[in-house]
Amino acid sequence: MKRLLTTLISSLFVLTASAQLYHPGEELEYRVSYRAKYFPNTEIGSVEVKTEEVDFEGKPHYRVIGVGRTLPTYRWFFNMEDTYTIHVDPTTNRTAHFRSDLIEGSYTFESTYRYDWERMQVSSRWSSRKRPFKEKEQTLTDQSMDAISLFFNMRSAKAEDLEEGGVGTLELVLEDTIRHVKYRYLGREVKKIRNQGKFRSLKFECQLTTSEGFSFEDGTVFTLWITDDRNKMPLSIESPVRIGSIQAYIYDYKGLKYPLESLIK
Repeated sequence: MKRLLTTLISSLFVLTASAQLYHPGEELEYRVSYRAKYFPNTEIGSVEVKTEEVDFEGKPHYRVIGVGRTLPTYRWFFNMEDTYTIHVDPTTNRTAHFRSDLIEGSYTFESTYRYDWERMQVSSRWSSRKRPFKEKEQTLTDQSMDAISLFFNMRSAKAEDLEEGGVGTLELVLEDTIRHVKYRYLGREVKKIRNQGKFRSLKFECQLTTSEGFSFEDGTVFTLWITDDRNKMPLSIESPVRIGSIQAYIYDYKGLKYPLESLIK
């Protein structure tokens, strides 16, 4: 479950353009399921992402909150509630501040990133299990993003600007390192979503690399689908694990900026 939330929120939108779609009032909810050859498709968790307008350090910002939690049926087995919060400058669409608060069973973790885009530096501070905080400063590039920013990256890109088979790389800022997310655009596909219907979608194959560069760890390959309309709403993400696979799919949505023209009635 821990790895699932990282996969979903950290890497859901790993495309190329710098334009981002932050729309106050938008709320997206996903259900997370596990399936294997001799194991029924079972929902085990949920992920919610919402965007709102707030004042942050005396200036207007977009605040995006992503929360992943175990469904009540499974909390006796493993209780998880991970919360990610970012504040985004609406004039530049760049993240100003990132915070994570993770509770996973007896494990706790918290971190903050403060971005200085004039100096192209990010200062991170983190602690696990209530131990003393560690700190580090890292160099940014225009492709550097935190977990939630990756979720929104490229949501206003036009499908006609994407080249089928085209590949690219973005950078995921973590506490003490920067990981690379490599993607390939696979083209258009009609995607059926449980209890929602069929959607015209854009399909991508992605991999999260190790901190050393472009060698890939087991289980880091995943496939994602987003709506083929102006919303570019994430529809589904699937990732193999050692036994079976984990899937997250759209369960509910509110406050979209544009009509959901990709839904096939």
